[in-house]
Amino acid sequence: MTPAAPFGPFEFQLVLLRRMADHQAGLVDEALRELGASHGAMREANKRWQAWAHARRGPGEFDRYRRVLGEPESRRPVTGLPGVPDGEAWAWPVPLWPELRFTVLTGPRRAVWSRSLTRAPGAAAPRLRTAADLRPWRVTADEVWRACPGARPREGVGPALLRLDFTLPDGTAHTAEFAWGLLQRLLPPLP
Repeated sequence: MTPAAPFGPFEFQLVLLRRMADHQAGLVDEALRELGASHGAMREANKRWQAWAHARRGPGEFDRYRRVLGEPESRRPVTGLPGVPDGEAWAWPVPLWPELRFTVLTGPRRAVWSRSLTRAPGAAAPRLRTAADLRPWRVTADEVWRACPGARPREGVGPALLRLDFTLPDGTAHTAEFAWGLLQRLLPPLP
């Protein structure tokens, strides 16, 4: 990262889109048009983000988010989550998805425990009862966790990706894949 090449919220949105492009190419194309960006700009932003993330002397993960996204819109304590030490949730607006926030959950010494898109306070969340309610880019992983007690993550998924196995309130079993906490696609459920 050089002073001549700024990296801010706009470029960060391109990084989010790059991970989603493998699953929802059509939605990513629409988002790039809305942002006035090209696939080349998206790839370049991701390349720069990855280089920064893996630099030996670069800032830690949490500091990268703060430098790129600025001051958070909100910051709140988080306590009592199973398997997660008490910490803080830091949330930033994402212009491409105004009803969502990019939320980073930190633990002791601001170690990053999770980072994902979550529903903004006051924004209406979808009601999840049937598979028809599971529409790409309309549902967050947090919403599936809340609507489907017993949801469990599947092992062996790459960075910023999550697969959840769950049963909807209508009794049907599903597996869904999320990128940065945003639903990308439904997969066949585990046998």
